[in-house]
Amino acid sequence: MQHLSGLSTQRGASVTSIVLIIIALGIAAKLVVAIVPAQIGDYQLTKTLSAQLQESNNNKETAKQFVERVNRQLSINADYDTQAEDVFTFTDKKTGQLAIYKEYAVTKNFFNNVDIINRFEGAIDMDTID
Repeated sequence: MQHLSGLSTQRGASVTSIVLIIIALGIAAKLVVAIVPAQIGDYQLTKTLSAQLQESNNNKETAKQFVERVNRQLSINADYDTQAEDVFTFTDKKTGQLAIYKEYAVTKNFFNNVDIINRFEGAIDMDTID
């Protein structure tokens, strides 16, 4: 029987590497929980704003009517803490040619006093809706 050194016979992961993998997986899961819902919410908000903008332009509504329409839709969607005025500004207020620029941020707590801030911006007009 041949005697091998301890380093050459060791197989598998050490306790330290297993603990580090668990910590890395925990941090990754925490990041996913903080980022993915904000991304999904932005996608849904963009779809809502696009649909409402298209309908308002087709109906030749004013900017004020569009804001009221969006606020009404947001309350139907149970997004009570979001107001249209906080999410976008108008880049074109001409009746039937409304265009907006969406700009807002979503902050989620990551760890103690460390926050993850998701910033969303983008123009929404009749050209980008199609």
